Amino acid sequence: MQTDREKKGKPKDYQFMLRLKQPAGLLPPDLFILLDDLSRDYGQGDLRATTRQCFQLHGVMKGDLKTVVSSIMNIGSSTVGACGDVSRNVMTTPAPFKTPEYEAAREWSKVFGHLFRPMTNAFSEIWLDGEKAASVETWGKEVGEKFNVDEVMKHDTGRGVVLPHPVEPIYGDRYLPRKFKIAVTVEGDNSLDIYTNDIGCVVVMNDEKTEVLGFNVMVGGGMGRTHNKESTFARAADHLGFIAKDDMMEAMKCIIATQRDHGNRDVRANARMKYLVHTLGIQNFKKLVESYLGKEIEPWREQKPFKYADWMGWWEQGDGKMFLGVHVDNGRVKDEGEFRLKSALRAITDKYMRPMIMSPTQSILISDVAPEDVAGIDAILADHGIKPINEVDPLARLSMACPALPLCGLAQTEAERRMPSYIERVRNILTTLDIDEEEIMMRMTGCPNGCARPYMAELAFVGDGMDTYQLWLGGSPVLTRTAWPFMQKMKDKDLEATLTPILSMFKEQKHEFEAFGDFTHRVGEEKIREYCEGKVPGLK
Repeated sequence: MQTDREKKGKPKDYQFMLRLKQPAGLLPPDLFILLDDLSRDYGQGDLRATTRQCFQLHGVMKGDLKTVVSSIMNIGSSTVGACGDVSRNVMTTPAPFKTPEYEAAREWSKVFGHLFRPMTNAFSEIWLDGEKAASVETWGKEVGEKFNVDEVMKHDTGRGVVLPHPVEPIYGDRYLPRKFKIAVTVEGDNSLDIYTNDIGCVVVMNDEKTEVLGFNVMVGGGMGRTHNKESTFARAADHLGFIAKDDMMEAMKCIIATQRDHGNRDVRANARMKYLVHTLGIQNFKKLVESYLGKEIEPWREQKPFKYADWMGWWEQGDGKMFLGVHVDNGRVKDEGEFRLKSALRAITDKYMRPMIMSPTQSILISDVAPEDVAGIDAILADHGIKPINEVDPLARLSMACPALPLCGLAQTEAERRMPSYIERVRNILTTLDIDEEEIMMRMTGCPNGCARPYMAELAFVGDGMDTYQLWLGGSPVLTRTAWPFMQKMKDKDLEATLTPILSMFKEQKHEFEAFGDFTHRVGEEKIREYCEGKVPGLK
């Protein structure tokens, strides 16, 4: 439940936000058409792409909830597990390449989404009058029987993984201590911030790249923290080891059971699995998981280094068809003046009925496009005021921001509505310093909870009061380490005065081809502070 915090007087305009569950970010054309209609008829007229590859629908009135939720359920989608102390939306690399490893990443994302779904009937009792949805959730239908998911879920090895509960064999009657996030990718592709998840899985193929051998598994990532509470912190995941394909579902159950039974249920701020991994250390955590699994976990297998790609623009899928990455500023799919992205996507869907994929960076990919349809799709986008990707500022492509004000009850300041101006202001600084060619990953949140994953960015603004932000530096351009706080309070009006000395130092002292985040990480906080002394307002 939300309310417009900028509306003065009473009564408050209470409304609801619904978040979908879309494992692997898959968005069939009929689902997009439904969401477009629902947002028009029952919402605030737009759709919001999240950082976990799903849509949010804002502005739904209480009296319309049943219609909206039942419509989503009956088309084969769901909102179950998009929130709450359960496994959330399972992410994967959005690139729809038709290769065995990418297809495996998509398929196993659906497997995990289905394996860890809540089994209670309460949701259908409330929203569907106790009736089952008209169709099984699409992803469950695709992988349920092939992988015997329900059978694996209930299989009891006698080691305490499965609970003696009549409805929830994994979650029991208390569910998990806190939300739980899973992601799957292929080696080398970190388009999804794999290290920010409770569990990150990297597909390991045989030498011929024809068969899945298993997964490299990492554990203990997470972004959320609380200002002025040092016991809370952002954390990048640790490498747990390699798990063979045939053991994978049982091993995932064991990791979740470890968190379920040993996670902190007393202090909610420290309930995520990252704190359990941090407290025990990765080796002791590994031994605890092995006690549930009944066998040792193999060492992490060597893989090629991660790179970041947003998969925007046109690409060949590998099966004779194309896919198009459409950049969405901060995930807001809307019509505003001559910019009519929402209408453009609807026109493309109505004409071509192509599936879409939500990206982990709040954008959208249109897949399975026949080469002869490329020009037609480009024309529709152009007619609706959508820039081709080569005209989008790289700073905008690399940026993310959470919704924040006016609807988020946790927001301490602006994020989504302010980020466009920060992109413009930082661009002006780069131009003034004659380093316009630099591409810097920037992220912004209105509070410290980290929904836009700011603590992985090269440059991040984390709201800590009205028109003030913490400034974070040192994240990796390939998203493999966390940043660190450089300033506790930067005023919005001081953005240029704060960043100009830091970027001047970068220009003067960086190595050839060194990214901004790698530079600040290498040089370190102390030297940057020395350089900026007397130049940055409020620097202590």
